[in-house]
Amino acid sequence: METQPSAKTYVITIAGAVCWGLIGLFIAPLYARGFTAWDVVAIRGIFSFVFLFAIMMLFFRDQLQTRIKDHVFFASAGIFSLALFNYFYFEVFSRSSLSLAVTLLYTGPLFVMILSRIFFKELLTARNGLALVFAIVGCAFVVGLLPLGSESIPNKTLFMGILSGFCYALYSVFTKPITKRYSALTITTYTFFYMALFMSLTSDVWRKVDTFQYVDVWIAALLLALISTVAAYVLYTSGLKYLEAGKASILATIEPIVAVLVGVLFLGDQLLPLQILGIALVLYSAVLIVGKQVKSKNFYKRDHTF
Repeated sequence: METQPSAKTYVITIAGAVCWGLIGLFIAPLYARGFTAWDVVAIRGIFSFVFLFAIMMLFFRDQLQTRIKDHVFFASAGIFSLALFNYFYFEVFSRSSLSLAVTLLYTGPLFVMILSRIFFKELLTARNGLALVFAIVGCAFVVGLLPLGSESIPNKTLFMGILSGFCYALYSVFTKPITKRYSALTITTYTFFYMALFMSLTSDVWRKVDTFQYVDVWIAALLLALISTVAAYVLYTSGLKYLEAGKASILATIEPIVAVLVGVLFLGDQLLPLQILGIALVLYSAVLIVGKQVKSKNFYKRDHTF
């Protein structure tokens, strides 16, 4: 007889998603001190890798052993997924609102579906097609493309938001080939290593070291890494031990709800009724996709680490 997950398991998984949703609270102070979106990605990557590596060295040192040739996958996921998805996500937040940024990010499951069809030959079903329609219509409501004639966000901001979802989806493509060889913690640590290395070489964050004289910068940077990255990851993956990945992914849709509430309550976001409807449609599309995968056991895992 199959054991049902306990209430504690659900609470832990949801808590991880909530930690992701709080990210706007920790990014806003960094913007206020003059850091760009690219700088903030560097701060998140560097601080998070330091904490993850410390955890690995203290408790899971044996899991640091990897094959050299697999570092192509780690580097690809770290640079083309983590670094770029974070940048586009943070840039949309800086240009518009957290609510818009997180909604466009949640087009990610749709791109997972499309990319899985291209690279892994997974079937596209009528359910997935319906999810695609819901997501497109929902995004159109959120960004103001619907109803016709309403005010819409700049095309560049919209494009960046869609790219955030696309780059987020690339994580599944790059890490799927190595998921059977390594633990989720190993994969996450090494992808953050390459993200941190890439951002260290390409950002101007080192030229702004003097900004770290301010206590609020340290607090924001540490909480960004500890709460919205490491704690979120640890809590969520702890839940994954006892939940199907698809079911956990559905619980993870708590994240954008929390992010929208944070945006409205603390960051001055204002939402129209049609935008709220749009957010609901995008979230429902994600539930449709991952809900189907609970039964079919197709690959989709919210390793947002993020």
